[in-house]
Amino acid sequence: MKITWLGQAGLLFETDGKKIVIDPYLSDNVKNFEPENGRRVPVDEKFLEISPDMILITHNHLDHLDHETLKYYLKEDSHASVFCPTGGYQELRRHYPNTHCNYILFNSGTAWTEGNVKIRAVTAEHSDPNAIGIILSSEGKNYYVTGDTLYSERVFASLPSDPIYAVFLPCNGRGNNMNMADAARFAKRTGAEYAIPFHIGMFDSFTDEAFEHPGKITPTIYEEIVF
Repeated sequence: MKITWLGQAGLLFETDGKKIVIDPYLSDNVKNFEPENGRRVPVDEKFLEISPDMILITHNHLDHLDHETLKYYLKEDSHASVFCPTGGYQELRRHYPNTHCNYILFNSGTAWTEGNVKIRAVTAEHSDPNAIGIILSSEGKNYYVTGDTLYSERVFASLPSDPIYAVFLPCNGRGNNMNMADAARFAKRTGAEYAIPFHIGMFDSFTDEAFEHPGKITPTIYEEIVF
């Protein structure tokens, strides 16, 4: 398993011979609508050249469902499996009607198995009411990508009983995301061995210094996350 942080909430998983991208934001598209939120880290264009086998979108916000990134992945010759909850699902199908992709409505409670990879959608508590988190299972481990979310009992009620190896979660405390203290409580409650805080440093000067977890891993953009 190789996992690379793409910045913001974007991740690239490479496992079972597959490239799986989650919430890739490799543009400066948000700045077009929110001028104060320009990206502080340049785009590494090599990640626009990959051909993902699976594309997972957690919700319909610009820094998660980014057409300026997705247009590189969803071309006429693309055959990816594309997962998105209600709210973004129809938008993706309308925007990219000429691909060979399989578009899959992926709301909380839905599961999909592809080869030796299993993905499950769980609840997220966010300003997009259809937002989800994702549990990706491969190589005997479960990786929980919360998507944008607040600390919520609804979220925990949706999680399976399987042990979590690593949790990836926002900690910036803005835009209906957890702050550092609640993100730390959240990570501890999942029982995850490792916790990777993100959604920081792209539009702001936040760091994860105040995030406390015995298995904290501070990711570096465009680099592999080493456990």
